[in-house]
Amino acid sequence: MLILLTILLYFLLLTLYSRFVTGRKSSNEAFFRGNRKSPWYMVAFGMVGASISGITFVSVPGMVMKSGMSYLQTCIGFIFGYIAVAFILLPIYYKLNLTTIYTFLRDRVGQSGYKTGASFFLLSKMTGAAARFYVVCMLLNDYVIGPMCPSVNNSLLFAVIVLAMVALIWLYTKSGGIKTLVWTDTLQTICMFTALLLIIYNVVNSLGMSIPDAAQAVWDSPMGLHTVSFDFVSILSGVFIVIVMTGLDQDMMQKNLTCRSLRDAQKDMCSYGVAFVPANLLFLCLGVLLVLLTSKMGMALPASGDDLLPMFAATGVLGMPVVVLFTIGIMAASFSSADSALTALTTTYCVDIRERADDERLRHRVHIAMAVVFALCILAFRAFNSTSLIDAIYIMCSYTYGPLLGLFAYALTTSSPHGERMPAGQVRGLTPVICIASPLICYALDYLCTTYFSYHFGYELLMINGALTYLGLRVIKA
Repeated sequence: MLILLTILLYFLLLTLYSRFVTGRKSSNEAFFRGNRKSPWYMVAFGMVGASISGITFVSVPGMVMKSGMSYLQTCIGFIFGYIAVAFILLPIYYKLNLTTIYTFLRDRVGQSGYKTGASFFLLSKMTGAAARFYVVCMLLNDYVIGPMCPSVNNSLLFAVIVLAMVALIWLYTKSGGIKTLVWTDTLQTICMFTALLLIIYNVVNSLGMSIPDAAQAVWDSPMGLHTVSFDFVSILSGVFIVIVMTGLDQDMMQKNLTCRSLRDAQKDMCSYGVAFVPANLLFLCLGVLLVLLTSKMGMALPASGDDLLPMFAATGVLGMPVVVLFTIGIMAASFSSADSALTALTTTYCVDIRERADDERLRHRVHIAMAVVFALCILAFRAFNSTSLIDAIYIMCSYTYGPLLGLFAYALTTSSPHGERMPAGQVRGLTPVICIASPLICYALDYLCTTYFSYHFGYELLMINGALTYLGLRVIKA
């Protein structure tokens, strides 16, 4: 009952807070762009939490079991990626006064490239966000609410959890949209990091250490900072991950486009880009401390790193306060990413697919429809009940960002609209074909290399995918 009360109070606080900062009703301009009045420091602080999903909250501490703190190498690359987005992409978006970033493609690649880019975003964001939220719902079902309701059918309980959580996200975003999220993300970031710090404090106490002793133990651990070798490939991967999954993603860029000016947006982007290193360092330190606690308590390490934090925080091993904190942290991390995804999906469909940015009735209908599809995707993952399905969804999402990279690279290096170089009918037919063919070719290439050369592509496949799309567009332009 204490856990349920915590969840309900958190939702109530979030809903009342969103109503207080945005009111009962707002225009499409407020929903899509926040009236371009958001303070940059509020956006920056909230974006740190919005960029850390519920999966990150669970998975990053467990990374130390296999790779120590080497993930920080990728986080360092994030910093340079955010700088590139701030000083290359943001000036273009602000100069053109864009509501969605895919409108940029219309003038440079043509109408077909515009619709194709927006469609690829809708596909990747819906499946990716649903997969992430599915994992969080499973954690709540298996570790928090399920054990409290042993007599209730597990599938039915999961469905209730999904529908209730998606309905609550819709409820506090339906009026204010992005204007609401700029402020609620701040609240959720505070909740998430407060929970994280208090969990670390409880783990340190369970180890019988002081904070300085715990810091020294983390430093001396075989999984400590010495595992960070500043590998160039990892850093470069971090750069491209940010450029593609932030700079070319409407979900991640929409809040940045609500700042009052380009200069404010650049300060926002660089500030939360730098904050990723200490934020992820905290999660990794927690992972090292949990491994030390496992050894002290004579417990076996879980088979999967994703189970390391839940094994302690969600099962009551460290006491009920940690269970409550874990629940709040998961809620804050998952909601701050899922609510922005739902808002970005609504924005992109209304502005880019239907091209009716001023139609408030359409926006309300689309927002409801996106919430319904979102919930159905999560329930579909449960129906298949396959971990490999989730892996496949994440792989598909990584493939869909490649064409976006190629489209934007082509748009940035094209001096005149594509439609001027080629008959419109031919453009409409070939641009989507190239954007679909590129990830298929990459999949075939990865399969052949894995089968015959025992080499499996990693992040570099994203760059190959984007390069194929770019070259294909160059060919049909010639």
